[in-house]
Amino acid sequence: MKRIITDELLKWKEMQKDRLPLLLYGARQVGKTYALQHFGREYYKNIIYINFERMPVIAEYFNGDLQPDRILRFLEEYFSEKILPEQTLIIFDEIQACERALTSLKYFAEEAPEYHITGAGSLLGVAINRENYSFPVGKVIMKTMYPLRFDEFLAATGNSHLISLIREHYADMSEMPEQTHNEIMLWLRRYLFIGGMPAVVQKYMEEASLINLPELQGMILNAYTADMAKYSTPGECTKIQGAFRSLPSQLAKDNKKFQYKLIRKGATSGLFGASISWLVMSGVALECDRVTRGEVPLAITQDLSSFKLYMSDVGLLCAASGIMPENVIRQNLSDIFKGALAENYIAQTLSCNGHKLFYWASDSPAAEIDFLLQKEGGVIPVEVKYDSNVHAKSLKHYVKMYHPEKIIRLSSKNFGVDEQGMYSIPLYAAFCI
Repeated sequence: MKRIITDELLKWKEMQKDRLPLLLYGARQVGKTYALQHFGREYYKNIIYINFERMPVIAEYFNGDLQPDRILRFLEEYFSEKILPEQTLIIFDEIQACERALTSLKYFAEEAPEYHITGAGSLLGVAINRENYSFPVGKVIMKTMYPLRFDEFLAATGNSHLISLIREHYADMSEMPEQTHNEIMLWLRRYLFIGGMPAVVQKYMEEASLINLPELQGMILNAYTADMAKYSTPGECTKIQGAFRSLPSQLAKDNKKFQYKLIRKGATSGLFGASISWLVMSGVALECDRVTRGEVPLAITQDLSSFKLYMSDVGLLCAASGIMPENVIRQNLSDIFKGALAENYIAQTLSCNGHKLFYWASDSPAAEIDFLLQKEGGVIPVEVKYDSNVHAKSLKHYVKMYHPEKIIRLSSKNFGVDEQGMYSIPLYAAFCI
């Protein structure tokens, strides 16, 4: 599977100066190891791959002096392979399992920048914040990897021609031929159920069927739960798991603001705030913060007490909700859950595209915009609808208050622009934003 992160890795490789060791982090099983190994095979003479969970002998060696020359000599002897500046890619996988290896990146940055060092870890976001980790602040480049975006999914399933078509029509906002539009919408509905976890996409490609995917998705969800037990205390684990299990019900309501009472009776931010942070830092959940004004900069009007929490993968949301394939393909879902799927998919896509997630809400009158994008020209409101019914009082209220130059409405409707600057963009073209 071709991954868009490869382009970012290639830019890193070609840096002429200021190249630092690169850390790739994200949720478990999004394809970090595969992406780094594939990148190494394609663009380097050889690879030195270390998995610190599976290679305790190497992890033990990092307890000594962290001088790069010492470490490089040991790795050459251990793997019986020459490590060449600029030509060898060194991969420190599951680096959170060896805190001294994480610390060593500082010395590689300072003393041996000619060597290309990468690291990956599923729980880096959690490990970085532990007191016993000496994180090399300012000495690494950090990149986040997400599940396959919809265009990556199309490419993996042999539909690359549809990607170029979508980009062409997005560029000039010309209407997609109706038959093609309907075909891509069907692929999108498949994607909403399958999601972007590489193992699940691979199984779909092998079997050309959706039937057996929930079992595999359930295994991934179980792995997340196991990580919660492994990388937290027993008391914290119970709260993290409770918050995680509540995500489908948090999204399956008209007001998708996160409510602690849905975790359990009497739950508060004081009790569960750290649990929410764990889910976000580990990459298994995406946080969308409320702002009270639609003006630049958005962050200064952030309401820290109000936020939405999405799952990192829309397919896992379906699995956690007990949705069956026919429910999504035949669109036999409640309107509220259709909205939850669409919003989660857009949150996942915008995050992958590098956008910080914000939403706007006012109390009087009650109004809400699903997402706000801060761009050089100002703030762009983004309204998300699953179907083609796009009437929205909240959007009219927002436009009256802030007069945005551009408005984006994502729905099942075709491309189009009206005289008020409303850009109608099909849900399947979200990866272009």
